[in-house]
Amino acid sequence: MDIKAYKMDGLGNDFVIIDLRDKIIEFSKKEIVKICDRNFIGCDQLIIIKKNKELDASLEFFNSDGSTSGACGNGTRCVAYLLSKQDNKKEITVWTSSSILKSKILNNNLVETNIGSPKVQWNEIPINENKNTKNLGIKILDENNNEHIGGTAVNVGNPHVIFFVENIDNFNIKKIGPSIENDKLFPEKCNVTLAKLVNKNLVRVKVWERGAGLTKACGTAACATAVAGYTLGCANKEVDIEFELGKLSISIDEKNNIHMKGPVSEIKEIEIKL
Repeated sequence: MDIKAYKMDGLGNDFVIIDLRDKIIEFSKKEIVKICDRNFIGCDQLIIIKKNKELDASLEFFNSDGSTSGACGNGTRCVAYLLSKQDNKKEITVWTSSSILKSKILNNNLVETNIGSPKVQWNEIPINENKNTKNLGIKILDENNNEHIGGTAVNVGNPHVIFFVENIDNFNIKKIGPSIENDKLFPEKCNVTLAKLVNKNLVRVKVWERGAGLTKACGTAACATAVAGYTLGCANKEVDIEFELGKLSISIDEKNNIHMKGPVSEIKEIEIKL
């Protein structure tokens, strides 16, 4: 089976995008894992575009382990850019299983997406216990076995836990990430972010994504980190979240909606042979 697809990324967070608005193809979990495998095509997430009679499209997100995800911020921005080129539109609205997302196409490959309002109650994250989501009291160790206790939980279409630490490089996120992702406290698992507050306008992060592992960037993690920082009083309503390859600008408006702005790559057409 030969399938036309697209490859795009947002700050290195990369995606294979398949447009199925005019055809029907059902992918097995095994096929999804194969597409995401970097020895084959390779990506952090597979995105399926489907027809929507009322909106520009419906989106389905699949992690590299074959599991589904309710939201993907960078992926949504990439698809918005792709659809804007195809349909010659500056505003794109898509359905996702977590919410309806509106994006604006700006100059210089910049795309801004309204992610909506965050959820911060324990049963909205969700977690299995009625805990203070500002500080879950989770213990993590740095590479010198120094103890850090914290963890702020935020849901922005998918569950996130953010740890504000003095130096993110002192922690092994490849060890901490999967341990917390799969902790029984999180029935739907979770994304894990280590965050260093540089100042109230800049936070440097590393992210372990649920179902994908360590990624170069994560849009929803940037949004969740901004919400956590503002909620804890250590970051402004407008803040830059810095990843390995660049920054996403996050702002929280008067209605508590989160706006994420950042660059996307150009569109690369590819062919998948399954």
